[in-house]
This record gives sequence, C-alpha cells and structure tokens, in this order.
Amino acid sequence: MLALAQDLPRLWADPRTSDQDHKRMVRLLVEDVTLIKDQQIRLHVRFKAGATRSLALPIPLTAWQLRTTSPDVVSEADRLLDTHTEAQVADELNRRGHRSGTDLAFTADIVSNIRRAYHLKSRFDRLRGAGLLTLAEIAQQLAVSTRTVRIWCRHSLLVGRPYNLKNECLYEPVGANAPTKQQGTKLSDRRQAGAIMPHAADEVHHEA
Repeated sequence: MLALAQDLPRLWADPRTSDQDHKRMVRLLVEDVTLIKDQQIRLHVRFKAGATRSLALPIPLTAWQLRTTSPDVVSEADRLLDTHTEAQVADELNRRGHRSGTDLAFTADIVSNIRRAYHLKSRFDRLRGAGLLTLAEIAQQLAVSTRTVRIWCRHSLLVGRPYNLKNECLYEPVGANAPTKQQGTKLSDRRQAGAIMPHAADEVHHEA
C-alpha cells in the first residue's frame, strides 16, 4: 500500500492511465469535497484516512472577460486619441506590440469599437473642445469657399487636423495674420513669405 501511494504520481501521469482509472483513484483516496464560490473558489478536501486540505483558487474568467481589451491598452488609446486619428492609433498600438482582446492586430474599426465601448471622447470632440473650427466655420470666417480652405491648407497657409479616415479636418483658428485672396501671387511664394507652418504630427494636407 505504501509503495502504491508513493507510486501514485507516476501512475496518474502515465498516458496509459485512462480517465476512468483516474476517477477510480480519486474515489479510493477522497472521502468528499466541499466547494464554496464567492470572491474566489475555496475547496475543502477530506481524504479517506481523515486528513483534510483546503485550497483557494481564483474564479476563471468568463468568455467575454477573456475577449476584453486590456485596461492599459484602453488608457493608451485614450491618450493617443488626443493627437491621432483612430487609424493612427491602431498603427501606433501595433507598433508598440499590443494586441486586441481577441488577439488581433488593431485596426481603425477595432479602435472605434473600443472608444464606444469605454465611452472615450472622439477625436472630433477633442479637437472641438480645443477650439478648432469646422470647414464651414473657417470658410465663413475667412469669407472664402470651402475649396479655397482646402487649397490653403494644402499649401500650409492654414493648419488642419484630421479626425477620421476620410482625412476630414478641423482647423486651427487664425488671428490677425489670416490669409486672404491675393490675385497674381503664387501660393508657394506666400508660403515661403510667412505662412502658418504645421507643428504637430497629425498635420494633413488636403487635395483641392
């Protein structure tokens, strides 16, 4: 009997030992098991000879918890949205070696889903909160067409910051040195003479 008890680990791990044999071995050794589940799983095992043993185990994660994005990644995405579009956030998270809750590389759609699921402020709302103007608003302020705004942005006379995959922008307000239409002057010359130059990583140039 002593030899059998000492040999039990080998017998249990032997690939020739069937599941049915495992159950028989447990029945020979264990009198009963009490399981209590609250903040964790607690097991109280009473053996045939009267010895007892207690174990505390963490509650296994549910399927949805296993698919949940890491809180650290959510926080990082939140910070990146201050200066990046969702597509740029996805690229940056991938560059840093992060994976989604389903172990996928990040895409703009996945970042968008995370933003909505965790109620993160959108890139558009962040830029609006910082005082940036819509295309229509800055066109009205400068008394030009929206097409002209895009052309001026492309030539760095205005600063536009993209907020979606379509490269649609919100624009930094202009002050006393706001550009105006100047007949006979090339845009490239105006840019070299003192245009508003980009100063952030998310600067974009629109096609006219």
